[in-house]
Amino acid sequence: MDCCIISKLKSEPLWFLLLFSLGLITIVRFTLTFLNWVYVNFLRQPKNLKKYGSWALVTGPTDGIGKSFAFELARKGLNLILVGRNPDKLKDVSDSVIAKFGKTEVKTVVVDFTGDLDEGVDRIREAIEGLDIGVLVNNVGISYPYARFFHELDEELLKNLIKVNVVGTTKVTHAVLPGMLKRKKGAIVNIGSGAAIVIPSDPLYAVYAATKAYIDQFSRCLYVEYKKSGIDVQCQVPLYVATKMASIKRSSFFVPSTDGYAKAGVKWIGYEPRCTPYWPHTLLWAVACSLPEYVVDTWRLGFCMGIRKRGQLKDSRKQE
Repeated sequence: MDCCIISKLKSEPLWFLLLFSLGLITIVRFTLTFLNWVYVNFLRQPKNLKKYGSWALVTGPTDGIGKSFAFELARKGLNLILVGRNPDKLKDVSDSVIAKFGKTEVKTVVVDFTGDLDEGVDRIREAIEGLDIGVLVNNVGISYPYARFFHELDEELLKNLIKVNVVGTTKVTHAVLPGMLKRKKGAIVNIGSGAAIVIPSDPLYAVYAATKAYIDQFSRCLYVEYKKSGIDVQCQVPLYVATKMASIKRSSFFVPSTDGYAKAGVKWIGYEPRCTPYWPHTLLWAVACSLPEYVVDTWRLGFCMGIRKRGQLKDSRKQE
């Protein structure tokens, strides 16, 4: 049978053989890509995070993805340092973690990422002194109250977007990294956004998307810099998750709960430098990449204009 196929191919013109070869290569490449997707999403075992160290530090842990990450890391046997601005909420999360996982040690550090960051980072350095911080989750971040044009941003929001999303993540990483280097092991997880990576643009959320693009490139550079030092740096790229920030109350197949996302996210720690842990999001990413950019841009602009209109209507009702 094989000889017949080869003989048949030899009798075909050169252009046919070239097309046949290209088609075969495409099929093989697609098959390998699909098999790898199945493996990493459904078959690959998560790493033992305790090998990085016995402590994990999570920023923005009082709500949303950060809170769910804290519980999931505690479930994996790690002690926690929770960094947030509200001491009451930090205590609530700490008490809840200890009640559920009695052996887990929890320390809290109050830092307002819109305030004096230098002073806040100094408190973090004091809190982690002598502790083997194995995992750092830079989750803290803010977005727009609702979609708006760049010229409509007030100075306070503009300043805080950059300060929290960019400066905060950078400074916390700078504070934690030396200890990991000393121990020659560690994992850093920076929470990015599909707004900066999956879609070609995010109109009416320009500064937010730009800050998350910084997180993506920052993570990739650190991954290359420190991989040989035993430190795994990763940017996780969620699409929509049911959070207050996204103004989504109910989860669905394509919009996971924060617990659903964190469970998937923890499984990916220590692997690829950029990933989308919740596998249905990868399907949406594939669709977005297959469409012409102008189609995605047009859809996204219309979608965000709708968010802006509803936000403005809500504001006007408050004023009345």
